Amino acid sequence: MTLDHLMDTNVVTIVGKVVGEKEFSHEIYGEGFYTYNIEIPRLSDAVDQLPLTVSERLLVGLDLEDGDMIRIEGQLRSYNKFIDGSNRLVLTIFARDIIPFEGEEELKNPNEIFLEGYICKAPVYRETPFGREITDLLIAVNRLYNKSDYIPTIAWGRNARFSSKLNVGDRIRIWGRIQSRQYQKKLSDGNVLNKIAYEVSISKMEKVDENEEEHAIP
Repeated sequence: MTLDHLMDTNVVTIVGKVVGEKEFSHEIYGEGFYTYNIEIPRLSDAVDQLPLTVSERLLVGLDLEDGDMIRIEGQLRSYNKFIDGSNRLVLTIFARDIIPFEGEEELKNPNEIFLEGYICKAPVYRETPFGREITDLLIAVNRLYNKSDYIPTIAWGRNARFSSKLNVGDRIRIWGRIQSRQYQKKLSDGNVLNKIAYEVSISKMEKVDENEEEHAIP
């Protein structure tokens, strides 16, 4: 893949509200990175609260405070972090550009993501007690410097049926939104820990054949 194509295989655009204060994350080659929580409304009354990673160089002249509305262009990235005695996959939105959002333009979709990657784990199909069809997919998206991001995604309905037949190694493109989901984990001592998972909810997807013919689900 070319450099330009790699930049286009993982594209995130979100508009949301800064919640809380920034926290220092890490430093690479003298460049510091900070994390924020961003709150994004859904069509319903619910909201998604997503993690955002920002370089200190993007923050020059931009003093982000709790409650500020911003527009973010970036990528959804993953990394392994040692948590509770084991390695865990952690997701974050990596900002490439941040623009204060004044609300002047119409806000049609505040949470959009496009990914092109490869199925790297056998799809898991299931039905809810109410008969709703769901398929969980783990997608590997190539990044610069021979790295990859591993993105958990979830498909519904006919997309779930379609994606349940995909194989490891299949190349796909997906469009959707990034969502946060709360769940509870029971610890060995009997206590219950409230946790948050992040995933991409798929609204549209297509399989890409070797000859670039596409089987689309509009």
